[in-house]
Amino acid sequence: MVAFHASALDGVARNSALPTPLLLRLLAFHGGGDRRPPRGALQRAGLSASAVRLILAHPDPGVRIDFAMSARAEPAQRARLADDPSFKVRAALAYGPEAYDPRTKVAPLPDAVCVRLLDDPAPAVRTALLDSPHLASSFVASMAAHRSSAARREAVRAWEILPPGERSALLADPDPEVRRAAALWECRRDARVTAELVRDPKSAADALRRGLVLRTDAERCVAERTHLVALAGNPSLPADLVERLAVDSDAAVRLAVSARPELDETRRMAIDFAAGDFDRGDSVQWVRDGLADPEVLRRAAASAHPLLRRAAARSPHLPPDLLGLLARVEDPVVEDLLGIHHPDTPEEVLMRVYARLGGTFSAWMAETHPRFPREGLAARYADHPDGNYRRLVVRDPAATPALIERLSHDTAVWTRQAAAGDPRLPLHRLREALHIPELASSAGANPALPEDEMAAVLNRTGVPA
Repeated sequence: MVAFHASALDGVARNSALPTPLLLRLLAFHGGGDRRPPRGALQRAGLSASAVRLILAHPDPGVRIDFAMSARAEPAQRARLADDPSFKVRAALAYGPEAYDPRTKVAPLPDAVCVRLLDDPAPAVRTALLDSPHLASSFVASMAAHRSSAARREAVRAWEILPPGERSALLADPDPEVRRAAALWECRRDARVTAELVRDPKSAADALRRGLVLRTDAERCVAERTHLVALAGNPSLPADLVERLAVDSDAAVRLAVSARPELDETRRMAIDFAAGDFDRGDSVQWVRDGLADPEVLRRAAASAHPLLRRAAARSPHLPPDLLGLLARVEDPVVEDLLGIHHPDTPEEVLMRVYARLGGTFSAWMAETHPRFPREGLAARYADHPDGNYRRLVVRDPAATPALIERLSHDTAVWTRQAAAGDPRLPLHRLREALHIPELASSAGANPALPEDEMAAVLNRTGVPA
C-alpha cells in the first residue's frame, strides 16, 4: 500500500462526516498482517450497535484491543469484551483507556464486569485491572475482603468509605503489605499506628509525612536528621519543632515548612525558602486535598507563596475572583496549570501559554481549550513569520477560502496540514491534498471531503466493498 494512501485512510477513519455504510465497510476490513481498520475508526464517539458488533467479531485481536482502550466508547460497549478469547484483549479492557488529556473523563466499567475481570484466569488481566486508574470507588471498596492480597491492598485506597469492621480486618490482614498499606491510612488518626510504622524503614517516611506523630519520634528524627522533609510537612508536628525546622540548614526542609497550612502569611513569608522554577506544587497536600474547598482555595490562591498558588491553580472549582487573581500572577507555571485544569481560563492567559510554549503539551492544552481565542486570528497571524502562529488562522471563522488555500501551500508543514483539514479549503485543492503525502491524513479527515472521494480512498487502500 502506498504510504500516503494509508495516511488518507487514517484521516477518513477520523472524519466526522464519514457515512455509516463506509464506516461499517472500514470496520469489517481485515487484510492480514497490520492491514486492519485504523484506530480512528475503532475509537470514534457514538458508534452504533452494528458498528460495535463488527468490532467485537473482528478476527484481529489488535482491533479489539484498540476498542477496549477507547475513551470515547460507552463502558457497557467495552464491557462486552470481558469474555474475549484473547487474554490480551481482556487485559486491555481491564486497564482501560490511556487518557493523556487531563480534561478527558473516563467512565469506569460496571462493578459486576470488574468483579469478573478480577477473577480472570489470566494473571495479566488481574494485574491490569488492579493497575487501572479508572476504577469506581465502590468497586475498589468491594475488594477489601477479596481472597487476593493484591486486591485487598488496592482496596485500602477506599479507606475513607470502608466500614470500621473492614478497616480493622485490613489492619490485621495476614499479608504484611496489606497491613502496611492499611496502617498508612489509619496512622492519620492513630499515634500508636504511626509509631509502629516509623520503626519500619519501608514506611517511616510516609508515616512521618502524614501520620499522627508522637513527640518523642519527632524529636528523635530532628536530632538524627532523618526524614526531615517529610516531617516538616506533618500536620501534627508540635509548634516548637516547626519553628526549629523553619530555620534548618537544609533548604528543602525550610521549603516544606513554609507550605504548612497553619501558618499565616506573615510567618510563612518570613521563612527563607526558594521554590523551584518548575515546581508545580505537587507536594502541598493540604491544597491538593482541598481543590473543591472554597476556604482552602481562597487561602492558597491569595497567598504570596508560589507553591500554594500553583497547587490552587489545579482546581477547576476556582471562583471567578480567584481565577482572575491567579490569572494576573506573573508565574508561567500558574498559567500552564490554569490552561490545563480550569474551564474558564481567560483568553489572554491561554495565548501567553501558547506563545511561550508552542509545540509542547501545555501549549496544545491551551490551544484545545474551549476558550482559546478564535476571532481576529486571521488578521493578526496570516502573515506572521512563525508558522506556529500562521497555523492558528484556521481557527478564525472569518478566514476566507482563498486564505485557507494559500496556507495549504505554506512553507511550514504544520500550517499546511491545518489548512488541509479545514472545510473551507476549496474542493479542487482538497482533492490535491489527498494525494500529497504530508497532507493526505489531514485531507482525509476534512469533513468537506465528498463521499465519493472517501469511498475512493477505501478502494485505493484495498478495503473490500
